[in-house]
Amino acid sequence: MSISRRTFLGLAVLAAAGCSGPEGGSFELRLATGLAGGPYRPLGDRLAEELRSGGMRVKVMPTAASVQNLTMMADGRADAGFALADSADDAVRVRHQPVAALARMYMNYAHLVVLKNSAVTTVRQLAGKAVSIGVEGSGTAVTATRVLAAAGLGEPPEMARLDLDASIEALLGGKIEAFFWSGGVPTPALASRDDVRLVSLEALVPVLRRRYGPVYEDASVPAGTYGGTRSVRTVGTPSYLMCRSSLSADLAYTITETLFSSRDRLQAPSAPGGRLDERYAIGTGVVPLHPGAARYYRSVYA
Repeated sequence: MSISRRTFLGLAVLAAAGCSGPEGGSFELRLATGLAGGPYRPLGDRLAEELRSGGMRVKVMPTAASVQNLTMMADGRADAGFALADSADDAVRVRHQPVAALARMYMNYAHLVVLKNSAVTTVRQLAGKAVSIGVEGSGTAVTATRVLAAAGLGEPPEMARLDLDASIEALLGGKIEAFFWSGGVPTPALASRDDVRLVSLEALVPVLRRRYGPVYEDASVPAGTYGGTRSVRTVGTPSYLMCRSSLSADLAYTITETLFSSRDRLQAPSAPGGRLDERYAIGTGVVPLHPGAARYYRSVYA
């Protein structure tokens, strides 16, 4: 009976791990994902299923996403997880956390959401208003804080730290006047709404790039995505699949190989990189590729 190459790789990794893991017993990969309503949670669930089909035990851990995921990988509570590029860049360049990239996956779009009939048309008009910047430990909060600073604003006087569903409820209930969200386009929780719209962040992209480098890009939300008749220019930030630097090279190779061999089933957001292209995947800036992931890419382009 023959077995697939991916199954063979998974079994080889388990053997290389000595059948032991961070909590004893058989090895179990701890995959940190994200919040309900965001792309990391379902994407992580699907990746876990693909890894399990290759013989690996995987524990999926819902989290606040990027910053929390990076912290958990750095201190050994997680083996792999998702993070926005700006959070990952900060983790490596500023915090010197022992993390590495497996792949740049797809583009996230910064959403600044207001009610459709709101008078707010620029970020600066948020001065003095109640705003949600995303939950503590999320990449959304990092990006939102930087966007506000780039616009010459500090923290909003009535700043809320709400997840996506709570932000939508607070906006519709008049408790906040705007909220930030970073995700793929369209974000399902917003896609069917006709009572909200996005505020353009186009003017702030050059400011962010001067301060933080190319982790921020020009991005455009297509017309009609959230009911609008025109496209909305905003800030784009790639999402990375990350891991702890001490992850074995064989395991990093297997995760990366699985990511690409199952890309059609993973259903990454419809965005640049969403098709999981290897040439797109290696562009992780100052965040180093894990040696195991680099070995996979060399095998593809040898």
